[in-house]
Amino acid sequence: MPVANAPSPQFPTWYIGVDCGGTFTDLVLAGSDHQVHVFKVPSVPGDPAQGVLRVLDRAAEALETTVEALLGNCALFMHGSTVATNTVLEGKGARVGLLTSAGFRDSLQIRRGYRENPFDHRTPFPPVLVPRHARLPVGGRIDRDGHEIEPLDEAAVAEAARTLAAAGVEAVAVCLFNSFLNPAHERRALEILAAAWPEGPAFASVDIAPILGEYERGSTVVMNAYVAPRTVGYIRRLDDRLRELGLPRSMLLIQNNGGAVSVEQLATKPATLLLSGPAAGVGALEFHRRAAGTDNLISMEIGGTSCDVILMSGGRVDVSDSIRVGGYDLSVPSVDIFTIGAGGGTIAGVDPAGLLFAGPAGAGADPGPAAYGLGGTEPTVTDAQLVLGRLRPGPYAGGSVSLDLDLARAALESRVAAPLGIPVEDAAAGVIRLVEQNLLQAVQEISSERGHDPRRFTLVAAGGAGPMHGAPVGRLLGCPRVYVPRLSGVFCALGMLHTNVRHDFVRVHMQPLAEADPAAVEALYGELEAEGRRALAAGGFAAEDQVLLREMDLRYVGQQYDLRVALGSGGGLDGAAIRAAFEREHDRLFGHTQPEGAISINKLRLVAVGALRPLELPPAAPARAAPTPVDRRRVWLSEADGWADVDTYRGADLRAGHTLAGPALVEEQTTTVLVGPHDTLEVDSANNFRIDLAASGA
Repeated sequence: MPVANAPSPQFPTWYIGVDCGGTFTDLVLAGSDHQVHVFKVPSVPGDPAQGVLRVLDRAAEALETTVEALLGNCALFMHGSTVATNTVLEGKGARVGLLTSAGFRDSLQIRRGYRENPFDHRTPFPPVLVPRHARLPVGGRIDRDGHEIEPLDEAAVAEAARTLAAAGVEAVAVCLFNSFLNPAHERRALEILAAAWPEGPAFASVDIAPILGEYERGSTVVMNAYVAPRTVGYIRRLDDRLRELGLPRSMLLIQNNGGAVSVEQLATKPATLLLSGPAAGVGALEFHRRAAGTDNLISMEIGGTSCDVILMSGGRVDVSDSIRVGGYDLSVPSVDIFTIGAGGGTIAGVDPAGLLFAGPAGAGADPGPAAYGLGGTEPTVTDAQLVLGRLRPGPYAGGSVSLDLDLARAALESRVAAPLGIPVEDAAAGVIRLVEQNLLQAVQEISSERGHDPRRFTLVAAGGAGPMHGAPVGRLLGCPRVYVPRLSGVFCALGMLHTNVRHDFVRVHMQPLAEADPAAVEALYGELEAEGRRALAAGGFAAEDQVLLREMDLRYVGQQYDLRVALGSGGGLDGAAIRAAFEREHDRLFGHTQPEGAISINKLRLVAVGALRPLELPPAAPARAAPTPVDRRRVWLSEADGWADVDTYRGADLRAGHTLAGPALVEEQTTTVLVGPHDTLEVDSANNFRIDLAASGA
């Protein structure tokens, strides 16, 4: 195992997870002595590494040690970052050149003919990342069977390299026709580019997205080249700095697929870092599902900027090949996450038509909500919660900021209450109601609209802001229970410490299922498994720590889209079992099957997992006496229940076995939990909060 460090005689061995969000940088320290420590500092959007180093400084200070001693005794350092995502959203990526087959120069700009909203014909597409003068066609052609029918024009590739270098291009993407069937031309093009322009990074589509679909493949490799200089530079600089400070081995980074990967392995595929932070929610769900008592969970992780929703059904989280970031279509294995701009820092206001809005813009870490007193003047969800009594004025988020009630009221009064002609309290309540409707729709997008009944699921309310909305949204969904992790405010950072290394491999193989040759399919899976074992071995995993899982993409003949079906780890091709698994999934999603319909195999997939040490927390101390509220204050509960005097409890005073009847507030180090009227909160044996909801309002 690559994480086997002997504990120091003075300090425990540390396992560190750091999540750089849009508002806060979170750090979780789990020690070999089963102690867990949590720290938060405001993020530094201009230089995320500074946020990482600052939170390490805070941790070292709190533990009365040095950063060097802390990192020197670190066996595992996991990191999730928004640097790749921000590069896209801010439009600060590299100048990219593209080599494409003759006749395909404009496929990147033509895109697909559909729109996300078919009724919206006015919103323009995002700008093409490669201008036409930097999209250079070269001769050569591979046919539909993978045979070369025209040799690669090597002279044209060399000339293109010189042209792009002279034009100031910083990275090159190579996407040649049918390369997913035969990569020889793309491989040779990379060799020529390296010889003609050795200082310029180049990426081949076959290494990033070896799939059918010229546009998707091209868009993905271009995005990979676009984010590469800034992203790879960031992770290498941070890793070097951590190593200088004493980290014994390089950090691991969370990928889109919910698994971790090494710095060197990520350097060739930085596009797999685009959903880095939120994807760690998979590890968090894996960690909490045993204590929650169910394998059917929906996490609603709400931070300062956004809400990320992940659904786990039967212990499995779907992974998709199709994501959209900043309006650009990408085909990289990614956890099925639905994200909206709804968080504690979401800005509210009144539009020119006199309608209340909330989001998607956020106040971010700087200046943040008006209540932070850092110069922000726009009212946010945090300001509304403070006005409604749900948050306490004073130190907030572990003491990293302080909340000022007067500033919150002033912002809501000037930007919402006065334009609408209503009291400031009604304005704050309206902001919360609107945000919770947006949250409801986000959860429905990934549950009921994907064939899942939310009433079968426990809603996991996570993030610094999630537990304030968990009970109201869960009630609207019809969920019987809401589960609030004690460390909700560092949900993703904690999930990182319960995440395995993961690599995804795919091979296009188009053939009717009924005609598939078991020996040929087995041989292809054997090649994929060899690739998986090499990747895991390069990460230091012994054979006994490697898990190889097979999957297959299938569709009825004549359909446009595939369904991914898990085959497990066994060999052999059982056509009847594969058909049954495909039709179960098809029936769940679409409500019907074709009993006599022919099924086509389109892709073979392999998931290679390297098992890391699972995270363990200490057993919870049992309750010895009934909890005592620290105060009682006036709180707005809901439109139906209005205002009420509500007992407030300190989270540190609640132990396993304690039960509270709502309404109530529980103030934790990184979050506040709202318990609605007639709801019941119980502290379970894992020291987390389980809220049984009163009659559903769904």
